[in-house]
Amino acid sequence: MAGHSKWANIQHRKGRQDEKRGKAWTRVIREIMVAARQGGGDPATNPRLRLAVDKAKAVNLPADTVKRNIDKATGNLEGVSYEEIRYEGYGIGGAAIIVDCMTDNRVRTVAEVRHAFSKFGGNLGTEGSVAFQFKHCAQFVFAPGASEDKVMDVALEAGADDVIAGDDGSIEVLSAPAQFEAVRAALEAAGMKPEVAEVTMRPENTVALAGDDAERMQKLLDVIEDLDDVQDVYHNAEL
Repeated sequence: MAGHSKWANIQHRKGRQDEKRGKAWTRVIREIMVAARQGGGDPATNPRLRLAVDKAKAVNLPADTVKRNIDKATGNLEGVSYEEIRYEGYGIGGAAIIVDCMTDNRVRTVAEVRHAFSKFGGNLGTEGSVAFQFKHCAQFVFAPGASEDKVMDVALEAGADDVIAGDDGSIEVLSAPAQFEAVRAALEAAGMKPEVAEVTMRPENTVALAGDDAERMQKLLDVIEDLDDVQDVYHNAEL
């Protein structure tokens, strides 16, 4: 993402997510179940589950609900089995979009995603059609005003790959997904809590959209994000 608009884009995205907090519990529960099924039900030995439990705490999901869904996923309780599917496509102005889903019905999900793309000006592509434009990484973003030198010293010592200062004063730290916990722990131990701390698909380049194109792109993203089976949506548009 271009440095000059990174902070604005992140604030915008967080605001849109907050508006849709009602879906947050459902998405977190699905993530917990898939993480537990793949890596076991102990957060201490399952980094993906540990991150999912952290997300659950952030959206105030009750602890007993977390435990019940871990038990379902690990076979201690009967539950629904979800599978992960990724769709790729193009939005307004050729902007790239990645849609990560968790579903118990693959046929339903692909039909809904395809319909959303086609109805609102996008095109659903084939596997690999846009993923090469993104980097799978851990990302930490600090609001303007944080000490770049301090963030850099702590992050690089903890195993981060890069520290990027934005034109707007924000600071972005990137690392391999496997280093997410080590870098976050080191930053927080040093008294620096990032505004964003996540494992994400980060766009290598961006497409600037304004006016009507930006509004159409936001509408397309909103419709996709509102689909029941959608977990995460990544794109390279600057709105």
